[in-house]
Amino acid sequence: MTQTETTSPALELRGLRRQFGDKVAVDDIDLVVPRGSFFGLVGPNGAGKTTSLSMAVGLLRPTAGRAMVLGTDVWADPIGAKTALGVLPDGLALPERLTGGELLDYWGRLRGMPRAVVEDRAAELLRILELDEAERLGTVVLEYSTGMRKKIGLATALLHSPRVLVLDEPYEAVDPVSARVLTSILRRFVAAGGSVVMSSHVMSLVEQLCDRVAIIARGRVLAAGTLAEVRGAGTLEDRFVSLVGERRLEEEDLTWLGS
Repeated sequence: MTQTETTSPALELRGLRRQFGDKVAVDDIDLVVPRGSFFGLVGPNGAGKTTSLSMAVGLLRPTAGRAMVLGTDVWADPIGAKTALGVLPDGLALPERLTGGELLDYWGRLRGMPRAVVEDRAAELLRILELDEAERLGTVVLEYSTGMRKKIGLATALLHSPRVLVLDEPYEAVDPVSARVLTSILRRFVAAGGSVVMSSHVMSLVEQLCDRVAIIARGRVLAAGTLAEVRGAGTLEDRFVSLVGERRLEEEDLTWLGS
């Protein structure tokens, strides 16, 4: 491990910008995720969270700016950066005609991992994430539920033992029992020195898990820092609404409902 890797932030975004034609989806974002932190990224739909994370991990090329993982530029040295990254992107496309075990074997081969290591880790991940029964029955990913797809996607992110996890809505469609297992995995990962960046719409979840948070809206960071600094005297949801704006129903709206 180089000195840069030991002193640099887990993830650093500098002047990150993305335009789609005339539309600015991400507007010169600066964001620093310290090493060893559990970082929550929150914002309304269309705020630019997924676009920002996609650029941060090398899935979408930015119009301008830089993204660095442990000091390695994601776009100048993609292999070096992605070796340290485990990613669960939004709408992850998977080879659907494979079982979960076959998918993890395929993923391990792509990363050049020893076959025996892949087999051991895959078996353990399938068991812990409660996908081993589906594997025993030969269930292919095409037949997985949305929650099962999230879990096998997380397994692919963890397989190579990364140092930074970037997860886009990892708890979406995951049942409460599996959510507890996922929480245990992520907390153990951080306790062992890893760093997690997680986007979520659920403020209570972010407050429960994260020690640092950023609120993003209209492609800009409106607030960032420790959880205590960002939420202030109230809840994170209170601060979020105060920054993003609250939309209320007028008395005459939807009067036809229940008529």
